Amino acid sequence: MSVLMANDRYDFNSLKELLDITDGNLASHLKGLEKEEYITVHKTFLGRKPNTNYEATEKGKKAFKQHLDALEQLIKQQKQ
Repeated sequence: MSVLMANDRYDFNSLKELLDITDGNLASHLKGLEKEEYITVHKTFLGRKPNTNYEATEKGKKAFKQHLDALEQLIKQQKQ
């Protein structure tokens, strides 16, 4: 999600390369995010090649921000 928070859209192959994970592992994680409606999928063709892009939804952005806020609270509690 952090990649999609920093970028409007990101394609499957670029995500796979950036995260250094297998096709199946990435597809599984993306499917889970899509199921929760945290991302939307855009399928197009570049010439004859299929190109799949992903974009964070407002629901996904809100959930990710809540996640970061919760992590920040945990860190603050550990420092006390």
